Formats: sequence, C-alpha cells, structure tokens
Amino acid sequence: MPPSVYIETSIVSYLVARPSRDAIMAQRQTRDWWATRRGGYRLFASEVVMREAASGEPEMVRRRTQALRGIPLLIIDPAVDVLTRALVERGPLPKRAESDADHIALATVNRLDILLTWNCRHIANPRMYATIAKVCRAHGFEPPILCTPDDLLKR
Repeated sequence: MPPSVYIETSIVSYLVARPSRDAIMAQRQTRDWWATRRGGYRLFASEVVMREAASGEPEMVRRRTQALRGIPLLIIDPAVDVLTRALVERGPLPKRAESDADHIALATVNRLDILLTWNCRHIANPRMYATIAKVCRAHGFEPPILCTPDDLLKR
C-alpha cells in the first residue's frame, strides 16, 4: 500500500501561488512533487487545511480549494484535541502555533506516514522533532515523518 501523506496548508499555498523570487525554489519543488510524485502516495487533508485555505484573496482561495478537491478529509476526534493541547502545553509549540499542532495531531492520531509541509518553523523543524515525538508517544501514537516536498523528491 502506498504511504499516506497529510497535505498541510503551506503545500497548496505554494502549489498555486503566483511566481515570487523569494519562494521560487519552494514553488518549483512543490509543483514538481505534485506533478510527478503525488500519485505514489495516498493524500489526506483536514477541515483545518480547508479553513486555512479559505482565507485570503478570493482568487487564491479558489485555486487552493480547487487543488484540494477530491482529497479525503481526516476527522477531528477527541484524541486530536487532546494531542493538540499537549503539543502546545507540554511540547515545543507556542500557543500562537496551535493550528500547527492541530496538523501534527491530525496526522499522528490518524496514523499517517508523512506530514508534508513548508512550515519549517514549527512542523518540519528537526530541533523540535524529538519533543514532538515524545509528546505523541506519551499519548500512545507514533508520530509521522515531518518533511518538505524537497525531502520527498530526494527519496
């Protein structure tokens, strides 16, 4: 069975973004992965992703929503809420990054293999992974791999 991947909001944001010199590498890598590699994975998103994707400029909202069409949404159950709180209260994520904790908790509780993101501040941050993993394991879950499309393009 192909690996399961949680598509965090930054992935669809870069996928549909207008070209920018500041983020051209991330845009290219996201588009390359989406065009050539996503078929080798089972993709999932969530209501958190949909809510974040629905914010902002109407044309970008339309593009992000279109990109997410057909991707199954994970359910937020009580275990997700408990793990989100623990990642903020006992883990490395600050309160202002609660939605990032939601993404991690959703992928973890649903036992997905990979959480794909360009958020390297709070999610795909190697310095935070050990603490994130410790909190997840303390709640009975194995954390997913937290990585960028660049990481998956190298595999």
